[in-house]
Amino acid sequence: MYKNYFSICFISFFFLFLFMMFNFFFMMYFLMNNMVIFLEWEIISFNSVSVVMSILLDWMSLLFMMFVSLISSVVIYYSKSYMSSEMNLMRFIILVLLFVFSMILLIISPNMISILLGWDGLGLVSYCLVIYYQNLKSYNAGMLTALSNRIGDVLILMIISWMMNFGGWNYIFYLEFMKNDYSMMFISVMVILAAMTKSAQIPFSSWLPAAMAAPTPVSALVHSSTLVTAGVYLLIRFNLLLSETLFFKLLLLFSSLTMFMAGISANYEFDLKKIIALSTLSQLGLMMSILSMGLPILAFFHLLTHAMFKALLFMCAGVIIHLMGDMQDIRFMGGISLYVPMTCLCMNISNMALCGIPFLAGFYSKDLILEMVSFSNFNFLIFFLYYISTGLTMYYTIRLMMYLMINDFNLLSVYNLYDEDYTMIKSMLVLLFMSVISGSMLMWMIFYYPYMIYLPFNLKMMVIYVSLLGLLMGYFISNMGIYSLNKYLFTYNLSTFLCVMWFMPNLSTYGLVYYFLNYSQKLVKNIDFGWSELYSGWGMFNILKNYSMFYNIYQMNNFKIYLFSFILWILIFLFMLMI
Repeated sequence: MYKNYFSICFISFFFLFLFMMFNFFFMMYFLMNNMVIFLEWEIISFNSVSVVMSILLDWMSLLFMMFVSLISSVVIYYSKSYMSSEMNLMRFIILVLLFVFSMILLIISPNMISILLGWDGLGLVSYCLVIYYQNLKSYNAGMLTALSNRIGDVLILMIISWMMNFGGWNYIFYLEFMKNDYSMMFISVMVILAAMTKSAQIPFSSWLPAAMAAPTPVSALVHSSTLVTAGVYLLIRFNLLLSETLFFKLLLLFSSLTMFMAGISANYEFDLKKIIALSTLSQLGLMMSILSMGLPILAFFHLLTHAMFKALLFMCAGVIIHLMGDMQDIRFMGGISLYVPMTCLCMNISNMALCGIPFLAGFYSKDLILEMVSFSNFNFLIFFLYYISTGLTMYYTIRLMMYLMINDFNLLSVYNLYDEDYTMIKSMLVLLFMSVISGSMLMWMIFYYPYMIYLPFNLKMMVIYVSLLGLLMGYFISNMGIYSLNKYLFTYNLSTFLCVMWFMPNLSTYGLVYYFLNYSQKLVKNIDFGWSELYSGWGMFNILKNYSMFYNIYQMNNFKIYLFSFILWILIFLFMLMI
């Protein structure tokens, strides 16, 4: 039975890897020849109505599909070991493949109908994967994820209905010449809102850390290249329509605040997976904000580099959680670099890529983004949010590394840590290689000429300044030795507001449903179990019960009752005769 499951894992891995290679060669050919292929397949035609399936293949869609198929193939190979004790591994692999297929459908679609199929497929399958472990926490998280994503689904449906004004749903035809149309203004607002729900921008951020209830391989897939990047990709495709509009300025503000909020919240979090989820939220804010500045290729570049090291980071976290006996609290960890050196190597390199350490994948995209921000003429608030968020990234990364690898071991006295799961390590080494080379490789491929950004010396060095400041803060806050600031600063009780994502989880769950549930409780108490019960169900039952008890007593086979009733009838008869 298990051999069959493992063979399914291997077959899925093999075909996805083959598909990735196929995409890579096609992408190189398309990029060198500046080619775009637009395919239309007419499914049904009746009178004047035709239902058409459209596919758009250009270097961007092929490159993104290549990254999605590479990460998903590695994640499936990783799941072979990580989910080895799972009884229903077949179901898990099928759900992951459905998830990947939905994302690919969304990537290659220039048509709003097929985008809806991929978009809704991602939402539905993500719900199934979040509730995979079937406990109360995962059910709550799954419902929050599904309902948050439903807002985006409804907005896509509304876009489809508005696009009927143009006589077709191939949005790619209307982006430039319909830009000033009144209907397109509504469509652009709905596209931005739909992308904000899927990519978890403020005020829809609370579902992203909650979705950590899913198995770790799913988290690696969701947070790197599939679910959360769907909104960013949609906005990259719609960028021609949206650039230089008021809505993009508002998106810039919200996404910059998301980046800042996630960076602060990650510094107060102790759950290993939630820290990494909040770092994803921070990077999504970075992508959305640079996109709203009118630099879609740069946002796409960071999306791809981020996908590599974030998938690797989640896979390393999965190994550590397994070794710790399913413990996710970083306060119980420490000193594990002595026992699991390969896993810690992968985790350190992915963390450094996240921070933008030079010549790793994240450096090429993050440094370029921050220099373009310095080069642009936006106000001080945006400048401040960008650079402080960069410092916070270094802060929570160093804090995580200190708690995991440098501080003293805090788990049980008897433990067995080992680094010999070669299936997991082999899959992590593939992404480790990509986390090192993908930044430079993509920079050479995507940009036709090198960007040279001239800035004053201090502005050029600002990234290094804030990174060093974040590094020192992370070290002194989380160091348990004599120099620890923990003794002097009440860091973890500093502000409840900062700790819990600016109260967004409470606002989007308890705050949203409290009044409705309270009102329904009063309705149940006063109407269903009150007046309506008195005058319908329970009241009628009580009256009928009393009558039936009376008739029951009357009809009992008792001689006295018969005799009394006989005498009563005789008396009535005599009385009638006398009259």
